[in-house]
Amino acid sequence: MATIGRKMATWAHRLSYDQLPDKTIHEVKRRVLDSIGTALGAYWSPPGKITRAVATSTDDASGASVWGTEHRTCPTLAAFANGAMVRYLDFNDTYLSREPAHPSDNIPAAVAVAQAAGKTGKDAILATVIGYEIQCRLCDADSLRAHGWDHVTYGALSTALLAGKLWGLNEDQLEHALGLAGVCNITTRQTRTGQISHWKACAFSNAARNGIFAAGLAHRGMTGPYEIFEGPKGLMNQLSIPDAKNVILGTEGDFMIDKTYIKFWPAEYHSQSAIDAMLQLRPQIDVTKVEEIHIGSFEAAVSIIGSEPEKWRPTSRETADHSMGYCTAVALIDGDVTRESFADERLKDPQVLGLLDKTKITEEPELNPAYPKGIPNHITVTMTGGKKVDQRVDFPRGHAENPMTDDEVIAKFCKLADGVVTDVTAEQIIDRCLHFDELTDLSKLFAFKVIQK
Repeated sequence: MATIGRKMATWAHRLSYDQLPDKTIHEVKRRVLDSIGTALGAYWSPPGKITRAVATSTDDASGASVWGTEHRTCPTLAAFANGAMVRYLDFNDTYLSREPAHPSDNIPAAVAVAQAAGKTGKDAILATVIGYEIQCRLCDADSLRAHGWDHVTYGALSTALLAGKLWGLNEDQLEHALGLAGVCNITTRQTRTGQISHWKACAFSNAARNGIFAAGLAHRGMTGPYEIFEGPKGLMNQLSIPDAKNVILGTEGDFMIDKTYIKFWPAEYHSQSAIDAMLQLRPQIDVTKVEEIHIGSFEAAVSIIGSEPEKWRPTSRETADHSMGYCTAVALIDGDVTRESFADERLKDPQVLGLLDKTKITEEPELNPAYPKGIPNHITVTMTGGKKVDQRVDFPRGHAENPMTDDEVIAKFCKLADGVVTDVTAEQIIDRCLHFDELTDLSKLFAFKVIQK
């Protein structure tokens, strides 16, 4: 009987570009543009500068571009640096299920290997669909978070398979790539616990680096552990994820990328509906008269962004964008949540901290059944004199049930690119992303130059 890894390998090996519907191809184009935008928005961040320095320390003329430069390095380091920039702002896309994830983290890996392998835009699109499919279907199968493990564990598997597809591995080699990636890339949830560090930006891109490395070893003939999922010491038993055996991969146009969400605000996804609700309430609220903000929420949101003490006094951007209370307070004060909302000086703003002290987040059992189809947050604001206003949002802007338009995705990109690349370069990037399937040389899109500081 075929192993789970073998079934995944067979599916990926047989999937071809002509099986992808137009809507899925278009969604990949939107995600590539969104990913470049989030990378540009994070270009001068500490993790962006550090990972680029690492990547550009190695030359590989036949390798992959370090985005924003003309430098080419090995695909593992390109995926690491570019992926860290894509993820830093917590502004790239999201999928919510038993395990939440940011599946566009797969895109820098797909682009890096496609470029190094001399593949086309169509090949990169197909690889991206494979990455989304593997990661999101595993997220549907089982929660890693519930057992203290991190979602990027699934990313080592998804990127190994997409890289193997791009390198033309056969079914045996693809199964070995999954074994090599899965056996040594199990990551803990400490990345996202307490005061959060720069590593949050790098956790998936490191998994992608290792997934590509595993596929490269399999490409050269190295075998990997068999039964990586169902073996006695495999992932299902060791990580307590028994339902991984039930993974069913996309066929006949049913692909997971179409069920994921582009973010409207640069904050952890479970807070998006709280931000949306607060912005709807804002015209009715005098900030100086707020006595209490109560956010009724669901288990995942409370656990991830609403319970730890560090979320009430964040000392880093990474912790603040994972604090629902902080994001909601800033939304009320400013009427928006932007990159500037998380500046160091803002984390110490007495007005923001004062509202945080008046904010209470509780799990409301009646909201739990609505998740993960929706992300229900119900805000009630009490003001001096006893006046109360409240708003519940389940499907914030950008959610699959309330998707952003192409024009909104382009506007988001332009805002993030402003001042990082020239207007001419931004227009070129938009045009080439929207015609990604026509590219025969990926360097024409990814070897752009940024404005030097």
